[in-house]
This record gives sequence, C-alpha cells and structure tokens, in this order.
Amino acid sequence: MEINTVLSRRAFVTTAMLVVGGVAVAACSPGGNKGGNGAASNVLSVAASAAVTTWDPVRSFSTEALYLGNIYEPLIWKNAEGAQEAFSPGIATDWKTSDDGLSWTFTIRSGATFHDGEAVDAAAVKASIDAAKENGGASFIWAPLKSVEAPDASTVVMHLEYPAPMDLVAASTYGAWIVSPKALAAVKADKTYFDAGVDGGSGPYKLASYVPGQKVVLESYADYWNKEAMPSYTTVDISITPDAVTAQQMLTAGEVDFATNVPLENAKDLAAGGDYKVQEYNSPFNYLAFFNTTKPPLDNVKVREALSYAMPYADIIEIGGQGYGTQSHGPVPKGIFPYADSVPQYKQDLDKAAALLAEAGHPGGGFSLNLSYASENPAEARFVPLIKDALAKVGVEVTVRAELFNQQWESAKADPKSAQDIFVLYYWPTYSDAGADNLYSLFHSSEKPYFNLSYWNNADYDALVDKAGKLAGTDKEAAGKVYREAMDVLYKEAPGAFFYDAHAVSVIPNGLTFGKFNENYPFTVFFAPVRPSS
Repeated sequence: MEINTVLSRRAFVTTAMLVVGGVAVAACSPGGNKGGNGAASNVLSVAASAAVTTWDPVRSFSTEALYLGNIYEPLIWKNAEGAQEAFSPGIATDWKTSDDGLSWTFTIRSGATFHDGEAVDAAAVKASIDAAKENGGASFIWAPLKSVEAPDASTVVMHLEYPAPMDLVAASTYGAWIVSPKALAAVKADKTYFDAGVDGGSGPYKLASYVPGQKVVLESYADYWNKEAMPSYTTVDISITPDAVTAQQMLTAGEVDFATNVPLENAKDLAAGGDYKVQEYNSPFNYLAFFNTTKPPLDNVKVREALSYAMPYADIIEIGGQGYGTQSHGPVPKGIFPYADSVPQYKQDLDKAAALLAEAGHPGGGFSLNLSYASENPAEARFVPLIKDALAKVGVEVTVRAELFNQQWESAKADPKSAQDIFVLYYWPTYSDAGADNLYSLFHSSEKPYFNLSYWNNADYDALVDKAGKLAGTDKEAAGKVYREAMDVLYKEAPGAFFYDAHAVSVIPNGLTFGKFNENYPFTVFFAPVRPSS
C-alpha cells in the first residue's frame, strides 16, 4: 500500500518537531504585543521551530505545514474531536457521496479569490487535485481517485476506483491544498518558482517575505472571503527558531509574543507564575514498540503477552511524556478515526508477566533482547530506560541502542532475522484516517518490511483491515466496528506494545486567546483565530 512511502517525510518531521519532548508546545508572552498607547499592535511576533523545505503546496510534505495552513485552504476542514459537525466548509460549501461510494460531488463557493486575484472556481480545484495526485509529496492519499471533472464553474466531481472516505482525504494536512492556476502554471514552467517565497493560496494570510532559515512574514489578505474569520493581526513576524530553549528565552525576555515550542518539562513552571495557563488537547501522535515476531522467543505469543504486561505504562507517560498523555488503546490515537476506548489495554502486572513467561517455557525469564529507539527523540530517551528496568524485574535483559531514526529504520527493514528485537516508534497518521494508515501501515502483512517492523503476518487481521478499508467510503460506522475487531486481534496477538497517545500542550498567556487545537492539523499553528483577550 502506497501509504508506506511516508518514511522520508516522517523521519524529517520527527527530527524537526521532537525538540519539545514529544508534543508541540505553544506559548505566548503576557499582554500580546502591546503598542505605546496600550492598544494591541497589528504585529504578532512569533518564534517557530518549523523549517521550510519547500513553499510548493503540492510537493510540501514537511514542517512548512505550520505556515501553509494559514496561506492555503482545502475543500473542507476536519473539525476537532467533540465538534457538533465532523467537517466545516472551506473552498467547498457542500459535499456528498453516491450510494456506492464511487463518486463525490463538491459545490465550490462563489466569491472567493486567490491572492493573485484569480477566482477560486471548479477548474482551479480540478487543476489542484490533478497536480496533487500526479506530483504531490503526499500523492498516495489520492490513490482511490480515478478522475476528477468540473462540469461547471461551481461543481467538482471525483470518480473513484474503489469506495474511499474522500472527505477525510480532501481535508488532509498534506496534499489537498487548492492552488491558484497561475501558480500551478508557473511552477510547471519553472520548478524553482516557489523557492523565492511566493504563494498561490486563498487563505487569510499571504506570504509577504521569506529569508531562508531565518524569517517568515505573513500579511493578512484583505479580500479574504470569510469576513467573520478575518485575522486580528495584520502581520505575523516569525523568527525560525529550531531550539526550544532559545525559543523560551526569547519568549520570557519579551522578544516574541508567541513560541511554537518550549521544553515540555518547563510548561508547568511557566504557568506557575500566574501569567500563563497550560491547556492539553488530544494529538495524533502515538508511541508504541514493535516486537520482532520472526525471532525466538518473540515468535511465541505468550512471551509477547508477558512483555506487554511487564511494561510500566504509567511511568512511561509520567517520565517520557512529562505526564502529558494517556495510555493508548492500540495504535489509533484518541480523536482520530477509528479510535475506540472499548479496545482493551494491557496494564502492568509483573506477576502475570512472570507466569506467562513460565508457561512459555521461560521461567524466570533468562533471555536477552536488544531494543532500538530514535536518539533525536527526547521523550523516547526518557522512557526507554524504564522499559529496560521493568523487563529486568521479570528476568529479561535488554540492551538499548540509540540511533538516528533513519539509521534505526534502515537497520530494521534490512533483514528481520538479524534486526532488533524491540523497535520503539513515534507515529501519526498522514491524514485523519488511522485505519487506512496506522492499522494498515504498521501491522498489515507485506512482502517487505516497511513500517510493519514487527514483521507480523496474520491473515485474519489483514482480512479485517481490508474489509474495513472498503467499507469506510460508504459506511464509516460499519467500518469502525470492523477496525475494532482488528484491534482486538492486535491485543490478543500482541505484535507490539502500545504506550501512550501524546497530548498537545499549549501554554497560553492571560493576554491572548487562541482557537482550539485541532488534532487533525497538528503541525499548523492557525494565526487567524489569535486575538488579544482584553
């Protein structure tokens, strides 16, 4: 399945985003950039960790998502968990699917314009989707699409090879931006067109200027169609600041109003002074560990169950996530389809772990395992020693190997028989469908190991995931039930241990208000909803 091509992007983003300890931390200074007369300034100054690998919204598949979500719009937006409606209109005002799930029709809003003055119409949408499918950094999300047509200026119809939830695809963080036809034509003629820092969006902000590695400046778009959501700040002045400690220093010194990341362990201390409050939200980020099911003793399900019972889940969350997380119900993070809290969990029970090891022919443990984790991930560095200590209590010796993620992954996919025994992974779905991504990518059988680094093959699980994937385009509720059956198989067969869903943590000043964090767009900080609170 093409979803597995996410590796290069995921490795890059992991390196860039994990400086905050496993979740993004947003923070702002008290007061919100006050001018000399005490009124709110028109400039919001920001320290942001996100690098820019490309300004091309079609090819983008990395941390520039922080900026692009302010400049571009999709057809529809996926709402955060708990919203009354699953989606909100974007470029499209209405959408529907056929009974057989093989076509989706979107009504394109009238009156919207791109920043270059071109009208946003069905032809522009069709051109954007065609470009995303052909050349997109996340082109695989469009795999179900057979063709797209624009029968008139306000209608777009997607024809599919097989039923698929195209509402989720159309609302993706990556690969679904609607782009000006002028910009698409320009980049086709000159692949370097976007390099200088230009945009072809229709969103509330325009890209005003860019200094590579140093500065991004956004300016509000006066002709933005959504007058109710016009930005409060006409300019967002962003200093690219990869180091979280430096960002915190800039924040506390009053050099910036907002920092997209500060060290996670400092969040509560910042709030303790009374000028900030800490808010937690669900995120799509998930920590788990694969067991190498091809090698003894991990080829024995009782041994895998025993290790699952031995894991110190509460301590992993407390130390690794600094308390900002909840124990996972399988590999699907809370708030993302097809999450279900009815999926069973293992809890630490060392007596039960020891008994299972004895049943498996390993009384008192007596064997050694090697574990690998991504050295650039500070959360993993904090909690991996806890795993080593916990398994030692049931007689299992663990040798820990810290590697850069690319090295870790290359070693793991080379030869399962000589690979690690336990592979610790930080993962998130590419768009808001963790059935098509997490459940498929991480545990579905494949000829070669991509992200299924348990090397586990289970025909019953495969059949359930395949069945659910086909149902998702026509009946999400039924698909969710089948996915839950698949997750029950994961629990019983234990090809991996599921640690925690990391929370997104925001340190909010008393002087500013923000829109609710949306777990479906975890790499984007939306600046339009930022308001002075006084």
